[in-house]
Amino acid sequence: MSEEDLTDDWGAALSEQSEASVFKDLTEDYIQSSHPNIDFILDIPVQLTVELGRTKIAIKNLLQLSQGSVVELDGLAGEPMDVLVNGCLIAHGEVVVVNEKFGIRLTDIASPSERIQRLNR
Repeated sequence: MSEEDLTDDWGAALSEQSEASVFKDLTEDYIQSSHPNIDFILDIPVQLTVELGRTKIAIKNLLQLSQGSVVELDGLAGEPMDVLVNGCLIAHGEVVVVNEKFGIRLTDIASPSERIQRLNR
């Protein structure tokens, strides 16, 4: 399957979303008009991580893991997943699958005050 086909499938999946999005579109025009000095940081790469859950495990149990082992996480099935940028929570989302590839649909964006509170923990 070509990259163009995958792009078309993702485009189709995204177009199915409601037109009345709760989030503002961050188009180039919006970014440039409201933040004219932001251009110099737009190309800086950041690490985006989607976290399913966490757990603590003793080293002796860790060493016993093998292919097929199951590790219980603290996240619940169907619970929104955390979306982190450089380790900082910025949103929650739900898993979507398009052509056997995983993605995440953002369901809730953390406000700046929520992000600051999480940094202080």
